Amino acid sequence: MSLVQQIITVAMCVLGTMITRFLPFLVFPAHKETPKYIQYLGKVLPGALFGLLIIYCLRNVSLWSGNHAIPELLAILVVIGIHLWKRNMLLSIATGTVFYMLLVQIVF
Repeated sequence: MSLVQQIITVAMCVLGTMITRFLPFLVFPAHKETPKYIQYLGKVLPGALFGLLIIYCLRNVSLWSGNHAIPELLAILVVIGIHLWKRNMLLSIATGTVFYMLLVQIVF
């Protein structure tokens, strides 16, 4: 890429970031009530996204071949256990990921 193309690319990234950061405050100002459907989406989308992520991560896991999904199931149990214990999503996901990678690289 030429220098001009690099500058344009960085400018577009900055513009996209700024729009996604400031647009919600412009569309839903503090002095007006947030619409009910936006409040509803704020409540249900996080859980729906995690469900989608779980399905996506387990889509190619086979119970009938290979290691029979044992590392995946153990990692899920670790994530659930850490999350119930510490109530820290970042800690539970990171711990589960490291645990899964150790299982796959060392044990299975």
